[in-house]
Amino acid sequence: MQESVLLKFKLLTYKVQEYRLEKAWRRFEDAGFEPILIKGWAAAQVYPQPFERRFDDIDLIIEPRRYREAVEFLGEEDQTGVDLHECAKTLDNLSFDDLYSRSKTLKCGKADIRVLCPEDHLRILCVHWLIDGGAKKEKLWDIFYAVTNRPVDFDWERCLEAAGETRKRWIVCTISLAHKYLGLEIAETPVVGKTAEIPAWVINALEKEWQSDVFIIPLHNCFDDRKKLWQQIKKRLPPNPIQATIEMEGEFNGRSRIFYQIGDILWRFTPSVKRIAEKIFANNKTGAGI
Repeated sequence: MQESVLLKFKLLTYKVQEYRLEKAWRRFEDAGFEPILIKGWAAAQVYPQPFERRFDDIDLIIEPRRYREAVEFLGEEDQTGVDLHECAKTLDNLSFDDLYSRSKTLKCGKADIRVLCPEDHLRILCVHWLIDGGAKKEKLWDIFYAVTNRPVDFDWERCLEAAGETRKRWIVCTISLAHKYLGLEIAETPVVGKTAEIPAWVINALEKEWQSDVFIIPLHNCFDDRKKLWQQIKKRLPPNPIQATIEMEGEFNGRSRIFYQIGDILWRFTPSVKRIAEKIFANNKTGAGI
């Protein structure tokens, strides 16, 4: 009985999420934008039961020349959960036109949702998981099912080679981690025989992250809770070595991550200060305390 209620709840939640996606998609489509959906609903479509893959954010890739326009169109006070990406930015280094030319559409209600081809989406799913420092072990299932349920004509060369040698090693490492921790079958993939190449520092960083019950949230959202703010500061020092390596477009070989971590701190410093200053200004304007 309890399982039946849980199943109905998951199905209902999924339908609500699909409705939100369809509504948001039509809003951008009617305004003349041609985005590409990544992660979330797109990742769920290769799960045995899509409703098992919960998604909240709606991640849209926007062509660079219209990105600013799309941000203004969305508005600062938007509550639809839409997250815009200028092309794929750190998630991928292929051009929007390249990604778009190989994309396809899938039905969500009455909307034709444009998604990446399986090869490009697997690559971006891997990089996104790494950018998060591998903090959410359950998101490895996105990679698991993207590989397991890939089409018979899946082009491994497109997936692994198109974005360059450095990113190829990132993708191979992530798929190898799905094999190590989730039992992903890789016998008929180019990753077979490479699982022993996972650097020890990556495993150590992941297992340390999975033992933590503190997840990264924006610092400017913690001003009203000093304990949480201090937790977030400690969480960032030093930065997660996996996240720092990816954001610095670094290599996985070698033992030391210190230069990538220093670079990551410097890279994040100015945007963080800007967001904090904007939060302080907004609080002062409304008379709220910090």
